[in-house]
Amino acid sequence: MDSPLYTRPDPGGGPCPPAMPSLRESVYAKLRAAVLDGGFGPRERLAETRLAARFGVSRTPVREGLARLLADGLIEHGDDGLFVTVPSLAQLKDFWELRVTLELRGIVRAEEDSCLRHDRAVLTAELERWYAMRERPPAPGPRFVVEDERFHAELSRASGNPALTAALVAAGERVRRVRMYDFLTEARVGAAIAEHIEIMEHVRDGRLGEGHRALRAHVGGSMAVVTERAQQAMTQMALHADRLRAARQP
Repeated sequence: MDSPLYTRPDPGGGPCPPAMPSLRESVYAKLRAAVLDGGFGPRERLAETRLAARFGVSRTPVREGLARLLADGLIEHGDDGLFVTVPSLAQLKDFWELRVTLELRGIVRAEEDSCLRHDRAVLTAELERWYAMRERPPAPGPRFVVEDERFHAELSRASGNPALTAALVAAGERVRRVRMYDFLTEARVGAAIAEHIEIMEHVRDGRLGEGHRALRAHVGGSMAVVTERAQQAMTQMALHADRLRAARQP
């Protein structure tokens, strides 16, 4: 699931193919993807020996990868080893509030400066993806969070501030572990698709005030809404983990 949320044009434009990642980079990328993808349970110890066997490598690149994930804040020390970081409700609310602030800023900056324009090509291309999903909605499930993150990243990227977009993507990754359980019903997925299309059409057509209001309602305009969504997502995550544990038991 931890695929790039958006693809940047190749700045070099040369004929040389990209360099192959080193073993340590490859192992780190696989570990990071598994962490963000829900591949490890919230109480599953990340043992070097078991992970080395899983990826068919020695313990050294695994150890280095875990150290980097620890520095990233995506895993943490527990009583008897390393575990995936699961934010507390207070931390989740803080990150969620940060996401809301970053999301809205992408539109507000264009409202404040009449010289700024959203990139219509970016908006149009992303809208086409969501029109297709409206016609054939994807199955509900944790993986839909990547589609959701891409929408918000592209909407931000169209606003023209790469630093703002990078901060939004980073904040999204910190809450993905919980947010991925916010899309488990057809109704929730359908609502997200309809709201994404409404927001992006407003912005594309220059109706920034309407786009701002629609985006604010979509991401949670009040702390009460943020708290409610965070609590619901954490409850779903806990239920999902319990079902997985029950399925693995003989």
